[in-house]
Amino acid sequence: MPLPIAPLSDPRYYLANFRAALDWVVARYDDLLRDEERDFLARFAALPEAAQALLVRLVMRRGEHFRTSRLEYAEIGDTDAALAPLIASGLVAADPAFGVEELCRQLRLAELRQALAEALAEAGLGRATKGELTTRLPALMPAPRRYSAWWPEAPDRLIRLTAMATCERLRLMFFGNLRQDWSEFVLTELGHQRFETVPFGPESRAFRYPEELDAYLALHALGERLAAGEAVSDLADALSESLPPLAANPWLAARRRRLALRLGREAERQGEVALALDLYAQGGEDEALVRRLRLLERLGEHRRALDLARPCLDAPASEAQRQALTRLVPRLEKRLGLMVTPSSPEPAPEQLTLTLPQAAGGGVERAVAEHLATPEAPVRYVENGLLTGLFGLLCWEAIFAPLPGAFFHPFQSGPADLYRPDFVSRRRARFDACLARLDSGDYRQAIRATWAAKHGLASPFVAWELLDRELLELALASLPPAHLRACFERLLADLKANRAGLPDLIQCFPERGDYRLIEVKGPGDRLQDNQRRWLAFFQERGIPAAVCRVRWA
Repeated sequence: MPLPIAPLSDPRYYLANFRAALDWVVARYDDLLRDEERDFLARFAALPEAAQALLVRLVMRRGEHFRTSRLEYAEIGDTDAALAPLIASGLVAADPAFGVEELCRQLRLAELRQALAEALAEAGLGRATKGELTTRLPALMPAPRRYSAWWPEAPDRLIRLTAMATCERLRLMFFGNLRQDWSEFVLTELGHQRFETVPFGPESRAFRYPEELDAYLALHALGERLAAGEAVSDLADALSESLPPLAANPWLAARRRRLALRLGREAERQGEVALALDLYAQGGEDEALVRRLRLLERLGEHRRALDLARPCLDAPASEAQRQALTRLVPRLEKRLGLMVTPSSPEPAPEQLTLTLPQAAGGGVERAVAEHLATPEAPVRYVENGLLTGLFGLLCWEAIFAPLPGAFFHPFQSGPADLYRPDFVSRRRARFDACLARLDSGDYRQAIRATWAAKHGLASPFVAWELLDRELLELALASLPPAHLRACFERLLADLKANRAGLPDLIQCFPERGDYRLIEVKGPGDRLQDNQRRWLAFFQERGIPAAVCRVRWA
């Protein structure tokens, strides 16, 4: 079913788009709709059009409480007339009770002083700032009240959108995430965002069972509570009680592990080490395990840490974990008086040292680029955009393959399973076919064709503003296909980790088909671990790369 996007010339374009999204959800998720969603859909359809438009305006705004004086829309007309059916249907509550925290969000300082004049005078807060009132009033006025009780002389009314939770669930069904919102329609219509067209049918959807929607929403809510500063111990209890490990759904289980890792880091920062260790144990076998081991080391539990670390060193979950464990295990062995496991020395990349005038603007990378560049050997700032961009262009067909569970709505910049463990294995034959062009010699033609045909379409790997035609041609003339294949295979080994840490600059020698990558470090800067891993890889594969250390004259 195609998804129509209303033109912005339609004054109620947002309503047409919202209706289209609801139809899309019903067509794909009818078996997952609860009574609450069906009831909302029925009540929404029965509303007059002006009331529908106002409800969608509310849904697209932040929060659930709104002052009627701030609901003036020319294409809707009389706000009170549009509100009446919403209130009658129960989708909007008139004059709801709420706490003083919400009152502080809704009123300006002068309005707060007018509404609470007597109470503020008694508390000695008559001249307090709004920040002070927001901090102190909840303790002084803890009981919720209606807007008409908070401010009897208010010049307007305050309403609450009661259907927000249902609309959020419907949004989650449509997008498969809560990062995206209804503005995607508008941005696409304006041309600010363009997406690859991927064929998919009604069976292509993000969720299979209602419980998966419940779990996603619960994890999202816990993450928001963490960001709001709620006690990490309470959040950890909620994670354990309401969200046991989600083994049946690998990507939701991964979301749960990432949240456990976030909670563990916060617990460690707050000094709750026992809780942090427990949360790290729930956070997976990669970064969470390393953090758990380092915390045990700081606590002096060296034997316990070593017993956990040694098996992982034999079969690390990632290159990052291997790198961390090769440093940690010898330290633990030394502290326990054991024979220290020998580690291979890290290969030393080529070193450049430059003394340059203090950069007036543009940073140290620009200063190095301008110093090294010649007409025959231009230097471009590329960081993580060139090799990943060439990879994205060459392997476009594999990345955007219409596999089940990869694409389920028309506003996706990439496949939903991009960072899941089976992403590459599900497409291995497709990636092999793309990389084979590097061996056959037609890779340049394939990359140029994709650059021209797909230019401007959202991609998880191609940054179009960086990879312009000039840089593309420089790279194709300078980088040997064997080097590209080696780098692309390393990207495929761990797409999430290995897409970062690449050198800042590339200097191309197109006349002789050569180049060098340059990682720039200003005074006091150090190489990051992911940069060290790439530099070691370059050294191993004979790929020209150097570290340029800059001193200011």
